[in-house]
Amino acid sequence: MKSIHYTLLTAALLWVASACKDKTTDLVPQNANSDWTTESHSNDVAPNYDIVFPQNQVNTLEITMTAADWTAIKTDMQTKSGTAFGAGGGASQGGMAPGGMVGGVPPGGNGAGGLDIIPGDPIYVATTMKFNGKVWNNVGLRLKGNSSLSSIWRAGIYKLPFRLKMDEYEDKYPEIDNQRFYGFKELSMSPAFSDNSLIREKVVADIFRMGGVAAARTAFYKVYLNFGDGLKYCGVYTMVEIIDDTMVKDQFGEGKGNIYKPESTFQTFVQSQFEKKNNETTADYSDVQAFVAALNSTDRTTNAAQWRNNLEKTFNVDNYLKFLAINNTIVNWDTYGAMAHNYYLYNSPTNRLTWIPWDHNMSMTSTTGGGNAGGAGGGGRAAVSLAMTEVGTGWPLIRYVAADPVYYAKYKQYVRTFADEVFTTAKMNELFDKYANLITPYVNGTEKEVAPYTNLTNTAAFATALTVLKQHVSTRNQAVNTFLK
Repeated sequence: MKSIHYTLLTAALLWVASACKDKTTDLVPQNANSDWTTESHSNDVAPNYDIVFPQNQVNTLEITMTAADWTAIKTDMQTKSGTAFGAGGGASQGGMAPGGMVGGVPPGGNGAGGLDIIPGDPIYVATTMKFNGKVWNNVGLRLKGNSSLSSIWRAGIYKLPFRLKMDEYEDKYPEIDNQRFYGFKELSMSPAFSDNSLIREKVVADIFRMGGVAAARTAFYKVYLNFGDGLKYCGVYTMVEIIDDTMVKDQFGEGKGNIYKPESTFQTFVQSQFEKKNNETTADYSDVQAFVAALNSTDRTTNAAQWRNNLEKTFNVDNYLKFLAINNTIVNWDTYGAMAHNYYLYNSPTNRLTWIPWDHNMSMTSTTGGGNAGGAGGGGRAAVSLAMTEVGTGWPLIRYVAADPVYYAKYKQYVRTFADEVFTTAKMNELFDKYANLITPYVNGTEKEVAPYTNLTNTAAFATALTVLKQHVSTRNQAVNTFLK
């Protein structure tokens, strides 16, 4: 009798275990991927910056697409750009757009802003992503960028800029519903176009934060891409945190306010120039409307104190002055003042718009040639100067701030503070050496970047780029001293 009881009890326990297992699978469909864990794949955890954005090591990422998907990308890009992959022509390595204009802006600097060489976002394709022995299935990948993407595409270089979206295909594949990469939903991968040092995107984001201006986190990754014919080593990328995914909440403490990625010079308010990255269903643009109205108010010339007061109610001017001080000191031609893009606006908890810089691979250089000094873009248009006297009314946020004695005096104070406390040769050399040493084994060491899987001019250029960067810091500090005399 006892044995019968044991048999019945065992059978019952097995049935319960089986039922629980089935129920668990239903509740957590991601378990269809044996590598799925709450920490690595779910959206129930906070972003793990230590794993995804390490500062002292180079992570490795493997991404595989099918040959059919690569063909779909090429077809889509040919339709959007009018050029087949590797067909040549068009924008140069330095970023000069056709017609002698830098990204579509006349050299005079009063143009309306950006030119969409690649109109609209490229298509997504579903890929398999591997990291630290784990697999993420059906991760959305699309190419990104404008002049840089166009140049790389036309050159037939496989080290392309792209974005990853972990749950892009959750409707088609419910088992990846709310899939994340250690708490991150989206990530941007920068291939260091026009930067022979390969570290500008990384160090400039660090420098902004060191100077008190919020900027996205960054980290280096070795990237292997499979275009349907086996993994190819595409060298060192900089992974960049997405502003509207995690950056705003991490650095501002919340993310409920409007986040915009504008394409505007702020001369007038045009709603289509203010792309919302959140709160899309709420057609409320009153914050940016009020900002543009306050900026262009006639009070500026009749009652400057009132103009400043109204502007500061809508816009974090102090933060912007710090940004200007840093941006003009390090030199950056590829942002507001030359291009009407590469910045975000966030309506922070204080209900004022805050400036967030973006896209730094062409910073820390004096020409549109970026870090490829002497290349095709060398000798191009210089960035906004420290004095800003050359900036016209086509860029009112610079022109009007620079023309106001109160703001200009504070701006000059921030230039001095930045140069003395952050942008010193000792601090910058230490930062540059750290990252150059970190990536060298994967650029020109045990693993090498080689054509057509690199944007380097040549391998020798990588070796000399560090010296160029260090000299740039010294030159800019001399320029600061001259400006502040």
